[in-house]
Amino acid sequence: MAKILDGNEIAGKIKEGLNLQIKKLKEKEIFPSLTAIQVGENPGAKIYARSQKRSCERMGINYRLSQFKENVSLKELENFIEELNEDKRVNGIIIQMPLPPHLDAFTLQKKIDPLKDVEGVSPANMGMIVYGKPFLAPCTAMAVMEIIKSTGMRLYGKEAVMVGHSDIVGKPLTLLLLKEFVTVSVCHIATGERGRVPDYVKGAEILIVAVGKANLIKGEWVRENALVIDVGINRVGGKIVGDVEFEKAKEKASYITPVPGGVGPVTTAILLRNTIEATKLQNKNKL
Repeated sequence: MAKILDGNEIAGKIKEGLNLQIKKLKEKEIFPSLTAIQVGENPGAKIYARSQKRSCERMGINYRLSQFKENVSLKELENFIEELNEDKRVNGIIIQMPLPPHLDAFTLQKKIDPLKDVEGVSPANMGMIVYGKPFLAPCTAMAVMEIIKSTGMRLYGKEAVMVGHSDIVGKPLTLLLLKEFVTVSVCHIATGERGRVPDYVKGAEILIVAVGKANLIKGEWVRENALVIDVGINRVGGKIVGDVEFEKAKEKASYITPVPGGVGPVTTAILLRNTIEATKLQNKNKL
């Protein structure tokens, strides 16, 4: 039976380390702040914004939510981001997803000053991952790495399978694993169309799934004693479930993350950590 990896416990340890850093910053009259941009009334984005606000307030980080109507123009948002870039009171900028179809996320992310890009999604910060020197890296990808390392597993030479190749999880996470000399196979929609996903999963010592399709990975596919990280969040019949068949998979795995309560809390903690790192970088002349 797998050990359940408690995301809240891991997140708590990260936040403990941040408390001391925030205290030291405030002693020097530096007050960390995070500004979130939300367009429209997407329910999921609103829930995430409330969660961010609560987490920031508990840690003593100033949080501001800037809301725009659904029909806001790309140019208006670009101008607003430029204002935030210039505002020394703003240390972190995050764009809530999803955006309406007429707004290109990449164009807006590209506008964010890399030193204020606390989600780690700007081209400059993504590029640092390629060089093996992550600066402010995508929060979910970094959260998965934190969870993996919490197990104490020696990563060198391990065989990992990444199911999903999104720009903010699958791709950066693959590069972060390569930095640790893990051999990584990446599965995506074309792998599924050829019916090859089970073959890859069965060989995975480390299995990470980030697709957003409930119970996509069957428990019987999981390799004995594998480490399973489930990034997926799906609502099924009023219940939140992941991308992996949890009950069956936990009978074979050595470690597994629950959904909810696994990757999510750690991702929020990494967002806070990135905000503090960004604040320190912007104020290094005062430290």
